[in-house]
Amino acid sequence: MHSAVFLIEFGAIILALGLLGRLAGRLRFSPIPLYLLAGLAFGEGGLLPLGASEEFVAIGAEIGVILLLLMLGLEYTASDLVSNLKTQYPAGLVDMTFNALPGAAAALLMGWGPVAAVVLAGVTWISSSGVIAKVLGDLGRLGNRETPVILSILVLEDLAMAVYLPIITALLAGVGWAAGGLTLAIALGAAGLVLFVAVRYGRHISRFVSSDDPEKLLLVVLGLTILVAGLAQQLQVSAAVGAFLVGIALSGEVAEGTHTLLSPLRDLFAAVFFVFFGLHTDPASIPPVLLPALVLAVVTACTKIFTGWWAARRAGVSVKGRWRAGGALVARGEFSIVIAGLAVTSGIEPRLGPLATAYVLILVIVGPLTARYTEPLAQRLFRSRSAPAAAAVPGPRTSSEGSTAVDEQIR
Repeated sequence: MHSAVFLIEFGAIILALGLLGRLAGRLRFSPIPLYLLAGLAFGEGGLLPLGASEEFVAIGAEIGVILLLLMLGLEYTASDLVSNLKTQYPAGLVDMTFNALPGAAAALLMGWGPVAAVVLAGVTWISSSGVIAKVLGDLGRLGNRETPVILSILVLEDLAMAVYLPIITALLAGVGWAAGGLTLAIALGAAGLVLFVAVRYGRHISRFVSSDDPEKLLLVVLGLTILVAGLAQQLQVSAAVGAFLVGIALSGEVAEGTHTLLSPLRDLFAAVFFVFFGLHTDPASIPPVLLPALVLAVVTACTKIFTGWWAARRAGVSVKGRWRAGGALVARGEFSIVIAGLAVTSGIEPRLGPLATAYVLILVIVGPLTARYTEPLAQRLFRSRSAPAAAAVPGPRTSSEGSTAVDEQIR
């Protein structure tokens, strides 16, 4: 009987996701917000709470994040990653400064104390690699010139989590400097080792994985990715970072074959991930903290757009690409919830969990919208501002010349 309920529940979820995805496709819109709303409907306090299939959905959600980051890593080589990290680390510093400080300031203004301020700083700092990877794929921007800039910032954030999570765990637990330093050293060593292996021995890994049989290639790549992700997480490094580094370690025909084979699995489990996120959000906990969460979301959406714009400008990307980069970075997600979850477990501030949930829910819905519409809205704004200036210039000027001048300004 239990297995029958599980099959009915999980089948209903997959069917609903398929119908929502089809609706989003007809509307030319990312399906992520619809998946999240479906999760709210099936979750705690929703219309139809799940029971038997919730544990399986949780496992599927973890696999979904791993596959999203693996597929993202397949788009770039190890040399690309190292080059981008060397050139984009100033963007990582700007990202941390402009996006962590609003969260810390909000916690202090609400009187939550310094530890809660460090926690909320992490919640507002880290963009969602999973959501952004899905959005970039949905919008067909993986090959755009601004995408390496976006990925560099995301990777810097994910690698920074290898330092931040041990620190925040030690702060919440109240452990001494010695124990906290040891945990941090292990995390840094593990992240450095995985990155070194990916860069130095990527060709050997590709040769080991390579197979003419699609079935064997699928099993080996999927097994290797989940194994590395699990080991990385066990060593206090993000599983997403491990999966991403496996992706960049694979190259050539292996990367192309893997991309083809795993794309359907990625889409399935990624949808499950977004549903799972909604499942653990009680709709009744959102209204009391909605106003501060909304204010914080507006502020940090603007700071993320500025971060992406500045980083893309520094990389020589056109103005349109700068706005696209900024809009793509707005979404928050899995890391923010993990950080807030640590704080909730420790019991430092009861309002922190609902606030973080409402904040992430707002930006995970708004994020796909800013990724799609920031650039055209900025383009329209620049056109409206340029029109009066162009009209004030004395002397004859053709409309085509004016159009060209405006285009040059926004390109």
